[in-house]
Amino acid sequence: MINVAAIRMQQFGVQFYQASLTASDIDKLVRFEVLSYGDGAQPPARSGKPKPGAPQPSKVNWDFLERRIASSDKAYQRQIIRKKIDELVQYYDQCRQARDLPSIPGAVIISCDEKLSFTPADSDARVGILKVPEREGILRAIDGQHRLLALHADIERFRNEDFAVPAIIFDRLPEDHVVQMFVTINAKHTRLNASHLVSLSGRQLYRDESLAAGHDVVRALNDREDSPLYDEIKLLGVGRGRVAQAPLAQELKKLFAPDGVFGKKSSDGHEEAKKFFVNYFKQIALVFGGAWNGRKYSIRSASALRAFVRVAPEVIKRLDQEHADRSDFRAIGRVIAPWGRRIGDLRFETEGAWKRAGTTVDSLSKELRLALMYPEGASV
Repeated sequence: MINVAAIRMQQFGVQFYQASLTASDIDKLVRFEVLSYGDGAQPPARSGKPKPGAPQPSKVNWDFLERRIASSDKAYQRQIIRKKIDELVQYYDQCRQARDLPSIPGAVIISCDEKLSFTPADSDARVGILKVPEREGILRAIDGQHRLLALHADIERFRNEDFAVPAIIFDRLPEDHVVQMFVTINAKHTRLNASHLVSLSGRQLYRDESLAAGHDVVRALNDREDSPLYDEIKLLGVGRGRVAQAPLAQELKKLFAPDGVFGKKSSDGHEEAKKFFVNYFKQIALVFGGAWNGRKYSIRSASALRAFVRVAPEVIKRLDQEHADRSDFRAIGRVIAPWGRRIGDLRFETEGAWKRAGTTVDSLSKELRLALMYPEGASV
């Protein structure tokens, strides 16, 4: 184990660490990888366009560096830009000589494949020692890969320096969350190209087949023009919608587990799931027409959409009991019709019942289930 000084942090229930890694730690523990686009293999690094009057030839041993960069269809990073590495190495050299500026003042963002252990230093449980398994390539960069590669390329000049790299470290993040974080960070200011986004959106990124199926349904809801959520979901962190892809996919994942309502379906059967959810949300948009089309309602918030997904198994069971096709638009409408009578549009008014009730995914799911169980409003 390598012991590193760290601060334990938490945001929205997610725990991570702000740590101090040495140049040697980075050199040994971080693996570098780029997304390959098939067997026609582009190299892991591409040339930048030199500007007129650009300085002398590169100081980087590219044969040595490229051997360290893996290329895989499971990766998400772009090809390495040689010009960017060259410029960073030159900048590091200037900082080393001038001794008036740090070369990597901002934190890089890293994920760890394994669970990390943290030992608080004293009564303040936030500050302590983070134990990282001493195994080559256990860490991978989410943001800052070029900075770290430049450090690796220039490592011989760092070996005798007292040099610390600030790093934000996550452990065991779901694969789709890692990708979404990468795209959210990079899509705007570094302008990821469209082909890279398309490559990242493929099923190959999601090792869990249930999660992959969930993402397929989310994409259908966002991409099909007849869907009431058409172009309303942030796929991989981009888009004009307010709802992120990953939380919806996590809800849907349960339905594709072995004991879920779609768990025993083949990949062809997943088409049925896509049709069901498109028609299901079309009917929800009809049942709650005022709220769905209104501006002051929270029915298309992440919490509401997740609640509708969470009660979908009850809707599907009723369809099965009626021997109806699961994707039958009218049959779905018959099943969820009680929601219009028992719940109604006003339940989703943001400054009204939604806030007064302190609505959560769990509380709304319970209300929707009760309305299905007691469609005529029987006491419970």
